[in-house]
Amino acid sequence: MFKRLAYVGALGGLCVMLLVNGGSVQATQSNLDVIPGQYIVTFDDSVSEPGLMAQRMSTKIDVEPEHVYSHAFKGFSAELSDAAVERLQSLPEVVSIMPDQTVSIAAQTLPGGIDRVDADLSATANIDGVDEGVDVDIAILDTGIDLDHPDLNVVGGISCVGGSADDGNGHGTHVAGTAAAVDNDFGVVGVAPGARLWAVKVLGDNGSGSLSSVLCGIDWVTQNADTVDVVNMSLGGFGSEPFGSGCTTGDSYHDSICNSVASGVTYVVAAGNSSTDAASAVPAAYDEVITVSALNEPSNVLASFSNYGADVDIIAPGVSILSTVPGGGYSNLSGTSMASPHVAGAAALYLANNPGASPSTVQSVLESTGTFDWNNSGDPDGVQEPLLNVASF
Repeated sequence: MFKRLAYVGALGGLCVMLLVNGGSVQATQSNLDVIPGQYIVTFDDSVSEPGLMAQRMSTKIDVEPEHVYSHAFKGFSAELSDAAVERLQSLPEVVSIMPDQTVSIAAQTLPGGIDRVDADLSATANIDGVDEGVDVDIAILDTGIDLDHPDLNVVGGISCVGGSADDGNGHGTHVAGTAAAVDNDFGVVGVAPGARLWAVKVLGDNGSGSLSSVLCGIDWVTQNADTVDVVNMSLGGFGSEPFGSGCTTGDSYHDSICNSVASGVTYVVAAGNSSTDAASAVPAAYDEVITVSALNEPSNVLASFSNYGADVDIIAPGVSILSTVPGGGYSNLSGTSMASPHVAGAAALYLANNPGASPSTVQSVLESTGTFDWNNSGDPDGVQEPLLNVASF
């Protein structure tokens, strides 16, 4: 008897069919940044001690786990030979084995948006040049954050790629500033000024990384769900909503986010920059997240690079956004990466006044308070998503 699991991978046209508890692993790959020989193994929920189980398997099969996952889902990642994959798939504790993949930032180059979303009118943001700090915690899953930037309130974090959580790329620092740059007399101000920022480094300084490292970041957030309120993920690639429902589909990427959201953390993600339907991008396609497309604020239309479609929940400014960069500086960038943290900051504002509100409630409020003051005539899906507005927060 075997269990048939299908997985359409992130960042390309991968279709992998795994036959678990018998049969063989079959895979076809096309134009996908799969990391050769590296896999993510998901355990059955009945496994009570994932770390111990991973160690037992590594001893039997002579593999060395890179990451062990215990909170968002149960499993581990490791380099595996074909023989090791075959042995693992025969074990009753294993429900899926999927290839690790390259994951990248979702940004172009080029800013604008705090004024457009009316953050300056928000009583909670209280933008007046005096640092008071919004009492919320935002985790930025990205290239890290400049830990010493004078305009950011970074309180801690973790690196899932080795070394410190400091940002050697700039993308994560820019995202962090849009969400929560401090309200003071210099630099820029974020949507949720001075909110506590957690640097969760899941991408390297080249802006690229592995899915297994992203899962490490999600697992850390889930472990710290009592502290972290909002997550911003301005990253992703090609993929789709998995088969099945709930948080046990066998797709570790989806299931980890599903479980993390179930723990009370609101996830905000970039729709992607491929000018295509967001249904073909993950995590943007997942129902459990708030997916954000990018507005070309100067032109008041959907940005030419932005993904679109039914999976997009809200739109926010994403062209020529001025924000923080490493070394204490500031720069303009564009992309759905820049749109997403506007919404993450808005979620933080709402949660500051409504602690404990569920992620679904946060999403509903953000959508219902949005405006339709933008021109969607060039939007390929023909549906006008609400434009983020936090004036009433």
